[in-house]
Amino acid sequence: MSELCPECSGAGMVLAVNDAGVRVARVCNCQQAARDEFRIAAARIPKRYQHCILDSYTVLPSHGPSLHNALFTARKFVGGYPVETDGRGLLITGSIGVGKTHLAVGILLALSKEKGIQGLFYDYRELLKQIQHSYNPQVASTELEVLKPVFEAEVLVLDELGAQKPTDWVWDTVALILNTRYNDKRTTIITTNYADLPPGAASLSTTQRASREETLGDRIGERMRSRLAEMCVRVEMAGADFRQGSGRARFG
Repeated sequence: MSELCPECSGAGMVLAVNDAGVRVARVCNCQQAARDEFRIAAARIPKRYQHCILDSYTVLPSHGPSLHNALFTARKFVGGYPVETDGRGLLITGSIGVGKTHLAVGILLALSKEKGIQGLFYDYRELLKQIQHSYNPQVASTELEVLKPVFEAEVLVLDELGAQKPTDWVWDTVALILNTRYNDKRTTIITTNYADLPPGAASLSTTQRASREETLGDRIGERMRSRLAEMCVRVEMAGADFRQGSGRARFG
């Protein structure tokens, strides 16, 4: 048997004195912790990132101003949610390994703990695979059942936007997700490795288009890239790949 909470003896409620000096009943800390754990579990944050709180995002002076600004923006976003943010989210861009996912998860965890919101984390590629899998007649879930929690999450973290090879189906699916959340004024936090730029100019030669780096506009289409400018405040992160340093895999 689990031990009873010494504060409430298992009742889940304790007596306290409020600011007016009146004795009232409040939820015990043990129950609040259980609720926090439930919300985090329901958010589907992968185990690799469940420790990624804002306080553990370490920025050194040598990392440059963009990472300092990104952390400052993340904290300001949490503090101002939901009144100051008013349905707007964040589009976090940057190269591989600068901590975009850490920052996005840190925001989600902070909002869950400090504001009591129910959020949802999805890797962009995994979400598309789940939607495609729902088309299998032998699978019980439908496309709408997969997308409903994505549409309705108070805060959605969509990680690695643009990572899936673009096709007409991918573009249509991205448009459906983003437009639905935009119309409902639901907050979306997006990370991407692709620069927030429009597709390459049509006047470029085939060789030039093949040699330049792809942009977010190339991966999700200019219409949706433009929509993100209305939905999200852009946060650019520039720096070296953390994983090649302290985050590099090793034994012992």
